[in-house]
Amino acid sequence: MSGCEPSATSPAWAGLEENIQERLLDTATIEAKVSDLAADISRDYQGQDLLLVGVLCGSFVFLADLMRRICLPLQVEFVCLSSYGSGTESSGQIRMLKDLAGPVAGRHILIVEDITDSGRTLKYLVELLRGRGAASVRTCCLLDKPSRREVDFAPDYCGFEIPDAFVVGYGLDFANLYRNLPYVAVLKPEAYEP
Repeated sequence: MSGCEPSATSPAWAGLEENIQERLLDTATIEAKVSDLAADISRDYQGQDLLLVGVLCGSFVFLADLMRRICLPLQVEFVCLSSYGSGTESSGQIRMLKDLAGPVAGRHILIVEDITDSGRTLKYLVELLRGRGAASVRTCCLLDKPSRREVDFAPDYCGFEIPDAFVVGYGLDFANLYRNLPYVAVLKPEAYEP
C-alpha cells in the first residue's frame, strides 16, 4: 500500500488542516513556479561548477523538487542554521548547527532556502561562503516576506512574495509539524500562540 494521496475532498490531512487559516499556494502553483526557477537557474549557470547548498530543515522539499528540474550537472550539500528555536519569531542570533562537509573555494554556490524573512540568516551565510573563497554566491528562496526585512538583503531568485503571516507546508513547519502538507498555508494564530 502506498502513502496517502490526498485530494481536495480527502480527510488525509485531518489533524493538521484543522489549524490552517488559509491556503496561500496550491500544489500546482508551486510546481509551476519551481519549474520556472529551475529554467532560469539552468540558463544562468550554464557551464559553471554549480553547488546547491540547502538550508535545513525547511528547504529540503523545495530543494528536492528544484534540483530535479535543473538541467545541469550539480552537487548538493546542506547546512543547518538556527535563529528560531521552536518559536515563530527570529531571535536574531544565528547558530551553525551543521556546516558544509567540504571546501567551497572557486565554486559557484546557490543557497536554497524555504523563506526569506528578516534576511539575517541568508545574509550571514552569503558572507560566510564568500569569505571562504567561493567564486560566486547567490540565493534562491521559495517565499519572500519583504515586509519583515531587518537587513539590506534581497534573494537573487524568488518564487513568491507573501504577506506577513506565519506559514507552513511544503517543508515549512511550526514545532517541526506541517512540513508534509503539499501546499503553503497560513497557520491559525491559536495554533501557535500560548
